[in-house]
Amino acid sequence: MSKNLEPGFWDSARKHLIRYGGSFEPAIIERAAGSFVYDADDRPILDFTSGQMSALLGHAHPRIVSTVSRQVERAAHLFSGMLSRPVVELAERLAALAPGLDRVMLLSTGAESNEAAIRMAKLVTGKHEIVAFSKSWHGMTGAAASATYSAGRKGYGPATVGSLAIPAPNSFRPRFRHADGSLDWLTELGDAFDLVDSQSTGSLAAFVAEPILSSGGILELPQGYLAALQQKCRERGMLLILDEAQTGIGRTGDMFAFQRDGATPDILTLSKTIGAGLPLSAVMTTAEIEEAAHDKGFLFYTTHVS
Repeated sequence: MSKNLEPGFWDSARKHLIRYGGSFEPAIIERAAGSFVYDADDRPILDFTSGQMSALLGHAHPRIVSTVSRQVERAAHLFSGMLSRPVVELAERLAALAPGLDRVMLLSTGAESNEAAIRMAKLVTGKHEIVAFSKSWHGMTGAAASATYSAGRKGYGPATVGSLAIPAPNSFRPRFRHADGSLDWLTELGDAFDLVDSQSTGSLAAFVAEPILSSGGILELPQGYLAALQQKCRERGMLLILDEAQTGIGRTGDMFAFQRDGATPDILTLSKTIGAGLPLSAVMTTAEIEEAAHDKGFLFYTTHVS
């Protein structure tokens, strides 16, 4: 009998685990190395999920294991008002990769980084409305969940006040077409913001977007879309937040997906890929926005990445 069928394991799982999405895979994963995970029968399974879409360097990379082990021996947890050398060094290296986004905050998860970004945008602009795509995924916490429209909206009561959505451009199923049948994304974007303007109370703070919508169907924004979206935001005094959880750190050929259109966001969030499987995320922004946020008392504490 396969060791994956161990009755005690599955009985305990059914008895004690809170289910948080779909069903669990019918295998007991004992370890992971490189591109494979290994089940209770020591059967190698090629990990096409890349962990949680994160393990850019594979599982249990020797240099990552060594670095983590060394750091845990030195300091694994600090008071949020303290700093260590790795934090400043990583912030400096990230800033060098994204010219103009010179200020960095390190956190643990993608949802957490989007919470911080949205909170910062609201504080700096003095407004509260957040716009996102109808097929978006930005996390399952508070403001991030309110900006997520691809799943998880039913049954939880009201979303955060001021949550608005526009249709995500889809080249395979265009809402607006050119004469040749192709997607007329510029007209679609203009129509979408006409709808936003009609619904807004005059308090548009930010637009949060994935350059390639992940859970919404792997929808790639057309060439030039981000630049046009950024212009729409500027016309309304909104900040542009880009969530590069799955596209950042080289996954699209550029270091960041926004570089294709030359549309540097006001705030950039990174997760999944930046930690390569470890719980690490980042918020990056301009010196001007960080100074304004600090002057207004920006509050968002972190501990394990101090």
